[in-house]
Amino acid sequence: MTNFIIRKAKKEDSQTILNLINGIAKYEKMENEVVATKESIEKSIFDLNQAEVLIAEENNVPVGFALYFYNYSTFFGKANIYLEDIFVYEKYRKRGYGKKLFFEVVKIAKENNASRIDWLCLNWNKPAIDFYLKLGAKPMKNWTLFRLTENEINNLTKQ
Repeated sequence: MTNFIIRKAKKEDSQTILNLINGIAKYEKMENEVVATKESIEKSIFDLNQAEVLIAEENNVPVGFALYFYNYSTFFGKANIYLEDIFVYEKYRKRGYGKKLFFEVVKIAKENNASRIDWLCLNWNKPAIDFYLKLGAKPMKNWTLFRLTENEINNLTKQ
C-alpha cells in the first residue's frame, strides 16, 4: 500500500529541497545553472521567509515538490501566488502526484483569497504544457517575460 502525503517543508528539509531543485534542473537541462546551496535555501526560505515549499512523499521518501511565493496585483489589490517550480522525480510520475501538488497550491491560493496563480513553462516541455491546458490554465498572450540578472542589477545600482 502506497502512503502518499504532501507536507509543508521545514528547515531540516533544506538538503532535500536542494536535491529536488537539482532534479528539476537536470530535467530542464540546466544543471550548470544551479548555484543554490543548502545554506542559501535555509536562509532565504526559512530565515527570511522568501518562499514556501511543499514536499510530496511516498512512503516517507521525497518524490517531488512545489515552491511558490506571493506577489501582488495592483489591478486586483491583493496578493497572488507565483509558482516557481513544481516537480516530481521521473520514477514517480504517472501516479497523479504532480496533479496533487498543483491542487495543493490551488487550495492555498483559495485559502489566501488570491486572484490568480502565475508560472512559467519551458516552450519545449509539451507534457507540462498539456497538463496545464488540461487543468484549464491559459497561456498569456501579449506579454513578454523580461529579466535582470544579478550582474545587471549590480550594474544598475552603480549608476
